[in-house]
Amino acid sequence: QVHLVESGGGLVQAGGSLRLSCVASGRSFGRNTMGWFRQAPGKERELVATISWNADTTDYGDSVKGRFAISRDNAKNTVDLQMNSLKPEDTAVYYCAASGLTYYYDTNALHYLGQGTQVTVSS
Repeated sequence: QVHLVESGGGLVQAGGSLRLSCVASGRSFGRNTMGWFRQAPGKERELVATISWNADTTDYGDSVKGRFAISRDNAKNTVDLQMNSLKPEDTAVYYCAASGLTYYYDTNALHYLGQGTQVTVSS
């Protein structure tokens, strides 16, 4: 059974930083696109960042460009999200995600999701 487990969430002041980590188990995602979503109360789920299997390609939502950075370690089956210059509007539950498609970079195919970790940014 596939599990994606996030960690690193918490409470931080505006302008601060957090680093989220996600470890996958049950199968390897070393040849699959991975990414992060977030969802704030009363809002739709938003794609935050994605990374191709070999890390050659990354994409970011407009609201986080220049502040967040996604990275991965295929040997450890992990994907991280470094979040800098956090704003109150970044407050949300952040979900790790992975694609079941091998090698193919498709940001719409991130069907595996973790349980989420809460990030709260105070003003």
